[in-house]
Amino acid sequence: MVSCLILAAGNGTRMKVGYPKVLAEVLNVPMLSWVLDSVEECGISDKCVVTGYGKEKVEEFLNSSKYCCQTVFQSERKGTAHAVMVASDFLNKNLDGDVLILGGDSPFIDAETINAAYDEHLKSNNSVTIISAELDNPFGYGRIIRNCNGSVCAIVEERDAKDSEKKIREINSGAYWFNVKDLLNAIGSINASLSSGELYLTSIVSIFMKNSLKVGAFCAKDCTVAMGANTPEQLKILNDIAKSKIINSLISKGINIPCCENVLIGKNVEIGSGTTILSNVVINSCTRIGKNCTIGPEVVLSGENIPDNTIFVNSSNNYARETNIKTEEINYAVRG
Repeated sequence: MVSCLILAAGNGTRMKVGYPKVLAEVLNVPMLSWVLDSVEECGISDKCVVTGYGKEKVEEFLNSSKYCCQTVFQSERKGTAHAVMVASDFLNKNLDGDVLILGGDSPFIDAETINAAYDEHLKSNNSVTIISAELDNPFGYGRIIRNCNGSVCAIVEERDAKDSEKKIREINSGAYWFNVKDLLNAIGSINASLSSGELYLTSIVSIFMKNSLKVGAFCAKDCTVAMGANTPEQLKILNDIAKSKIINSLISKGINIPCCENVLIGKNVEIGSGTTILSNVVINSCTRIGKNCTIGPEVVLSGENIPDNTIFVNSSNNYARETNIKTEEINYAVRG
């Protein structure tokens, strides 16, 4: 039996917004929603979100969404391990299984990576499997330290890393698969950081090793799974990456997008093969476009269902939409 615990208590002070960081949007969708979509794609139905700063706003978002989640409140933000302790009742209900622990501000964690890491977790009989990634510039991330046999022996944070360790490119993404029983048995032994006074989940690696429990790391193919945002500048980078990911995925499926730099396509947009998306088009989330359509130039779609063989353009500030195209005639219906 598997479950998922999502840490979403941070206030994101450096984001300079008046709401919880996990509700900051990537392509007009909260980062928390990206994470939950990936969890649900894996078929994990038992989910708990740890709230903190602005908990009412997170709960309001969850209650108005399609997601079915339990929530627990971390009244004092004392670190990631403390957040897990707050959710101990949820974990105890799944004592004989494994739990996936994710950050609610890591929108690019995907189902493929989650499932592959769990396969490794089971195959190696690990007590914890860290989802890692290799970055060209690992500055700021905890480094995965391996011994001469390639086994994980520690996670060292940037501020504590030696010069030689700072050269390591494999980093901790902040996502983990844990054996629940082993996690609960060890988490009370974590000591507070001397520098911050907080309890960090990464400290559990050394405790597991002292107790002869197996620690592993699964290195994700896509390094963006480790990316989050703490500042507006970092959030812009996430938006740029998400835009590129979606457009490249659509192109690979036979959608023609000749002017990619002037097109914005949101999450959970469905577009049929043979369709062309022209310049200055915005297609927001949950829009469906059929096969062999032409959209644009200068069109904004938000949740519409466009049938096959439709030409949808903006001409002289009036939308012109052609549906049910026949090869021998073209009929336009004006949409004001």
